[in-house]
Amino acid sequence: MPTIELTAADGFVCPAYIAQPTGTPKGGVVVLQEIFGLNSHIRSVADGYAAAGYLVVAPHTFARVKQGVELGYTQDDMGAGFALKTAVEALPAPGVLADIQAAIGHAAQAGKVGVVGYCWGGLLTWRSACLLNGLAAAAPYYGGGMTSPEEAARAPKVPVMAHFGDQDHWIPMDTVAAFQKAQAKVAVHVYAANHGFNCDQRGSYNTEAATLARQRTLDFFAQHLA
Repeated sequence: MPTIELTAADGFVCPAYIAQPTGTPKGGVVVLQEIFGLNSHIRSVADGYAAAGYLVVAPHTFARVKQGVELGYTQDDMGAGFALKTAVEALPAPGVLADIQAAIGHAAQAGKVGVVGYCWGGLLTWRSACLLNGLAAAAPYYGGGMTSPEEAARAPKVPVMAHFGDQDHWIPMDTVAAFQKAQAKVAVHVYAANHGFNCDQRGSYNTEAATLARQRTLDFFAQHLA
């Protein structure tokens, strides 16, 4: 599969999946994985944004604690992924954000850069919008933890469109409402769906919600990455 090596500011070399558009790219998109690693689903998401005309970079955000992670969606996989996520979150700051910054830098060769992420990647997308440089737009999907008071207190530097499911037991709707109140400028969309509704390899996949959220995100990127 097409991979590149990204060198972060601290010298860490982070592998990344790269997907090229046909013809001149409209801009760059960084895709941030779930807790299941840079697996076939995340690669298909990256390929989808490349097919829409973007140069796509998907960094292995577990690389600082374990290389080459590619999990499925069983209960055991969930436990393994959560443990890896916990280990990455425990790294000294900026931790994995340095690798995402390197991915943004690589994607910028194509023009303006947007970031989209799912599950833990949604949380990292929100943090990227608030803390990193070189972005023009961010679209977190069901970012676990991003509706906490600590995260909701952050100030995004770029336009953000956030997607949530109203049946998501990891992200209660009262916290989404509180986040929306704290972040009046963020476009918040709520779907009749569960956590992970965008992933067609999970039982929680919801075709209608996934299709609508993707179209909204593409329209959002078209507006801000042009």
